[in-house]
Amino acid sequence: MKLSQFGFNLPDELLAEHPAENRDESRLMVLDRAKQTIEHKSFKDLIDYFDEKDVMILNDTKVFPARLYGNKEKTGARIEVFLLRELNEEQRLWDVLVDPARKIRIGNKLYFGDDDMLVAEVIDNTTSRGRTLRFLYDGSYTEFRKKLTELGETPLPKYIKREVEPEDEERYQTIFAEKEGAVAAPTAGLHFSKHLLKRLEIKGVDFAKVTLHVGLGTFNPVEVEDLSKHKMDSEELFIGPEAVKIVNNAIETKRRVCAVGTTSMRAIESAVSSNGRLNEVSGWTNKFIFPPYDFSIANCMITNFHTPKSTLLMMASAFAGHDFLKKAYEEAVKEKYKFYSYGDAMLII
Repeated sequence: MKLSQFGFNLPDELLAEHPAENRDESRLMVLDRAKQTIEHKSFKDLIDYFDEKDVMILNDTKVFPARLYGNKEKTGARIEVFLLRELNEEQRLWDVLVDPARKIRIGNKLYFGDDDMLVAEVIDNTTSRGRTLRFLYDGSYTEFRKKLTELGETPLPKYIKREVEPEDEERYQTIFAEKEGAVAAPTAGLHFSKHLLKRLEIKGVDFAKVTLHVGLGTFNPVEVEDLSKHKMDSEELFIGPEAVKIVNNAIETKRRVCAVGTTSMRAIESAVSSNGRLNEVSGWTNKFIFPPYDFSIANCMITNFHTPKSTLLMMASAFAGHDFLKKAYEEAVKEKYKFYSYGDAMLII
């Protein structure tokens, strides 16, 4: 398929700037692939589609406050620094994005905080906006990380134009987030409340946790018309023995296996054995899923409404079927569903 097949026009008022007041009261569009039907529900109705011993696969990555603002030495120009990944703990080296990038060259120093207590030196250019920074800080590594957390803010996506608000720190994080390392939330999971999880648990639904630290690979725009030529950035991935046991048992007993979000789906599809079972993995994945694609593990998926021409939209299209998903998106616009990170959800069964 071609990139141009994944474009659509979205009215500005359908872009969700704020989340629903209660996590599980987002709207839910249910797509039944076998019947080719579309239903309109509330997210808390999700429980009606699952039975005892069905499995939900959750991404337990935790977002860290990855966006910092510093000042360039001499000129004092305000520079946004977006932390991508730590390269070396001992040397305090980080891969980052900087904005405006044209002002930042190798050898420049950036100062952070009112007291300029944290300083970073640019030691390499990685891409047009990418740089490698060495942070200079006198304290221990634990104190350094604490300082980064103090100075950083919740990395809301760029298309949310408002300022970060205090409640974003809690709302832009799933309630099952455990392992810090993501620069963006796995947004399908944002719809789960503690109450809904408890109700699912009481019904007998099992949960398998995987960890895929969401990086910019998920959100980098596709810029080639031939999708097979797009290269995903690598993202860190961990799948342990407990998740493998739960998921493989569900496959063998023909239960519903639901990937909560595109990141969970990419995680499990990056760890498939030759006989269609889930493997343990600790490493990195740059898997890019677009139509046509045969999914091996999950037979159900929860996802949000995604941006045009995004890798997320392409994966959802591969799972639902391109024409069916296109029809669903047209209906979502007509019915005024909210789109993107803080928007409404879709269940594809």
